Amino acid sequence: MWPFYYGLYMNKYYLIGTVFVILAALLAVWAQMKVQSAYSRYKKIPNSRGMTGAQIAREILDSEGLYNIQIFEVKGNLSDHYNPGKKTINLSSDIYHGTSIASLAVAAHECGHAIQYKDGYVPISLRNMILPIANVGQYLGWIAIAVGLLMGHTKIAWMGFALMCGILAFQLVTLPVEFNASSRALVILKTRYLNEGEYAGAKSMLSAAAMTYVAAMISTLASMLRIFLIILGNSRDD
Repeated sequence: MWPFYYGLYMNKYYLIGTVFVILAALLAVWAQMKVQSAYSRYKKIPNSRGMTGAQIAREILDSEGLYNIQIFEVKGNLSDHYNPGKKTINLSSDIYHGTSIASLAVAAHECGHAIQYKDGYVPISLRNMILPIANVGQYLGWIAIAVGLLMGHTKIAWMGFALMCGILAFQLVTLPVEFNASSRALVILKTRYLNEGEYAGAKSMLSAAAMTYVAAMISTLASMLRIFLIILGNSRDD
């Protein structure tokens, strides 16, 4: 057992993959700092109409005929999300009660997801189809990779790698879903609610938030690349 782990960690492919993972982790930290910085800045700037996140969400939903979707206040910081199963938009306290540009931007973004479901936006349907497969594949994939490498059967490890690709596919499909929700939100905000200066702030806020999804996808890609290189290295050693 110990010789195996020693060989793994001294494997040059493993070391190369680890460098990619570290770089991706640094990108993820940068993206999170960027969104927190943008949020901290724009949550201090009130919108000229004095509307709260809950109020604008209700107006947007009603204008789209989505009267059945309820809006709730939830705990947490930037824990906002749309629950399609329960048909609820859940806004964190700062967003729910806040009258800042950030509050309106985040609330409108979540409404964008609700509108995607109403319009039958294809990528969000595809993402929902991939999610359960990705969850199961990730669990079974790790098992297959560990068993394959420990037993020296790289074909099993490659099968595990293939199973784990589902989570990467899920995150790839998530990107257009999130960008589209922000795009819908910005059109609504610019047309009905925000002046030019406020719109620029909302756009900056949502662009920063979108980068966290890009960073998450790159982090997963780096992890998958490391696994790929580990299996490849062991394949060449067989």
